[in-house]
Amino acid sequence: QVQLVESGGGLVQAGGSLRLSCAASGRTLSSYTMGWFRQAPGKERAFVAAIGWSSGRTYYADFVKGRFTISRDNAKNTVYLQMNSLKAEETAVYYCAARVGPPVSTQMDYNYWGQGTQVTVSS
Repeated sequence: QVQLVESGGGLVQAGGSLRLSCAASGRTLSSYTMGWFRQAPGKERAFVAAIGWSSGRTYYADFVKGRFTISRDNAKNTVYLQMNSLKAEETAVYYCAARVGPPVSTQMDYNYWGQGTQVTVSS
């Protein structure tokens, strides 16, 4: 089992920045991929970014390329999502997820999920 706890959400103005954190525990993460997804009100959960824990290989949704950065801190077993130039339409609950294997964008391929953290972007 892998336990994931997100933090760092909050209220920010459009154009602003936030950094989300996801603390992982329970397993050695060397064979895992960590991902971020988001779910806006009335919409389906969507892939945002992923990173291979050992390789550091990253994978982004097109709509966040150049604005969001996913990274990990091996010593802290924590994954981060740095979000810059946020837009009002990116208001959503952001979820951290984990899977064994390479980075992919399909949520059904992720086995472990955090409880989510709310990000609200005001216009």
